[in-house]
Amino acid sequence: MRRREFCKLIAAAAASAAVPAPGQTDELAPSAPLDGFNTFTEDYAKFCATPADQRVFYALQDGKFVKVKLDEKNWKPTAWGNAPALPVPGGSWDGVPMNAPIPDLSGEGPYKPTWDSLMQYDASEWYRDAKFGVWAHWSPQCVPEAGDWYARNMYMEGSDEYRFQLAHYGSPSKFGYKDLCPQWTLLNWEPEELIERYKNAGAKLFIALANHHDGLDTWNSKHQPWNSVKIGPHRDVIGTWAAAARKQDMRFGVTVHQARNWWWFQTSHDASKAGPSAGMPYDGDLTQAEGKNQWWEGFDPQRLYGPKHPFDALPDISYVKNFYDHTRDLIDQHDPDLLYFDNSLLPLGWGGMNIGAYFYNHNLKTHGGKMEAILNVKQVPDRLAKALVADYERGLTSQIMPYRWQSETCIGDWHYERSLFDQPGEYGGYLPPRDLIHWLIDTVSKNGTFILNLPGKPDARITSSLSLCNWPIRDSGKPANRVERNTTLGLPRAFTAAIS
Repeated sequence: MRRREFCKLIAAAAASAAVPAPGQTDELAPSAPLDGFNTFTEDYAKFCATPADQRVFYALQDGKFVKVKLDEKNWKPTAWGNAPALPVPGGSWDGVPMNAPIPDLSGEGPYKPTWDSLMQYDASEWYRDAKFGVWAHWSPQCVPEAGDWYARNMYMEGSDEYRFQLAHYGSPSKFGYKDLCPQWTLLNWEPEELIERYKNAGAKLFIALANHHDGLDTWNSKHQPWNSVKIGPHRDVIGTWAAAARKQDMRFGVTVHQARNWWWFQTSHDASKAGPSAGMPYDGDLTQAEGKNQWWEGFDPQRLYGPKHPFDALPDISYVKNFYDHTRDLIDQHDPDLLYFDNSLLPLGWGGMNIGAYFYNHNLKTHGGKMEAILNVKQVPDRLAKALVADYERGLTSQIMPYRWQSETCIGDWHYERSLFDQPGEYGGYLPPRDLIHWLIDTVSKNGTFILNLPGKPDARITSSLSLCNWPIRDSGKPANRVERNTTLGLPRAFTAAIS
């Protein structure tokens, strides 16, 4: 089992046990939080610009809130994040209180940032009919062509990604993830042609990655200077995808993975223990001032990597507000039909709950009062399954589900991995089409929608992936009664019935 799957398995167990049911309050005895905890006094940019030895964090130790500062001598990086339940009124999630310290974040409309309120929701008919969608899980992590979680693992001495980094780019102390970002060029990107091919394959929904745990936004973000308009392709990737999909009358969705940046990218603040760069901090410790006369002058690396913090530090309120602002900006600019969080339930306490309510209210407003929104999260207890659409990453259910749900997988790794393409055999290391077809049929037959990720290379080419994947295509609205082969793409028409 890979580290990613193990982390999410642990998160699933925690979610099942920790989430209060609608109408139920947290049972932990509230304690008096310290002055300043969960009080918004400065934005995230200012917090990031504060010298590392001057930042004040909050932690829960022995059931009490304490102020903590960075202890360089005893510091170690966090992983996926395993924040404790907080003894505060209303409970908490991801180490963040559920009660927002800032009013009116959910927008105007019937939905409020509580599970009771979100239970009003019913999944839209368009999603029930879609059955099949395609996902472009693209970010600068595609540049090394070395698979998913490269940005985190390249800073972990002894990992395959670390060795790859040394061999191809040098020490992360001198050439870090920020330096890979400009190489995500998308020079050969043909979004309209790709969307047309996906539609011809039967997809009624297209989904694009808005940000990953690495922190870079793939649209013209108002709250993150590290974005695809200013760095890399110098294009609004989300906006371009959205326009191409809507031109083909396809629904459009976005995936948000940023909430884990607080924990996930702490490895960038470490240092090598051996070799020529031993003891030299990785580039996650760089400040904006150190960018003078560098290509990244004017950009603060702390906004990409996140501030270095104690192992048990709770997410700072400025970070939570920034997450909310990021995601609200994404919704306001691009009005997605589907919003997906790579998290157990809605992330970061009041931040995620308010975004969920805002997304529903905004969707009602932009669709004449008709609910068209699909909100995906993971590890959803059965008692909350009506409030949104549960997502099963690379998973299936054992029965027909009473509420709509989603399963997604990838033909290879989530970010492009060249070694899978290079493996011998008809499909190399990619998912065989027979398995893909069975996966789709199993999902749809149990009241689910199936999403397939086709990872792209750093210049946006995926043609070789399409031909190898050998996945089904539709050229009419009628079910095929025998397997035929399309001579243009080499794709069998075997599962047309499942998506008609």
